[in-house]
Amino acid sequence: MFGSRQTGVNAYAKVGMETGVLAASPHKLIVMLFDGALKALNTALTGMRAGNIGEKGKAISQAIMIIDSGLRAALDKKAGGEIAEGLDALYEYMSNRLLMANLNNDSGIIEEVQRLLTELRDAWNAIADTPAATGQQPNLASA
Repeated sequence: MFGSRQTGVNAYAKVGMETGVLAASPHKLIVMLFDGALKALNTALTGMRAGNIGEKGKAISQAIMIIDSGLRAALDKKAGGEIAEGLDALYEYMSNRLLMANLNNDSGIIEEVQRLLTELRDAWNAIADTPAATGQQPNLASA
């Protein structure tokens, strides 16, 4: 008559995530993309270590999709100039490395991409409170 408890938990989590996305600033959405890619790579490592090829492949594919269709797609190369071009090249490098990790079952490559994503996420979080990130004009009266 009723669905399983796990189905309810999953539905609740999905609603929470969707609500978070709708309420998030553009800056926060990028952080969510970094977090999603990192979570997928943790799952890939777990699958790889357990010998679960399906789980590993699915998680690596998910991370690549987040990097390519999320992080790379969000770049504004006209406004971002050299920085955006550099990030685009770095995201392409990460995606290519993850393909190699999947083909060669190489956890070291996944860990390399995790480090790169973590460094980028930390740098992105460091600018979270700047006026440019919040979309607000700086308060020059208090300066």
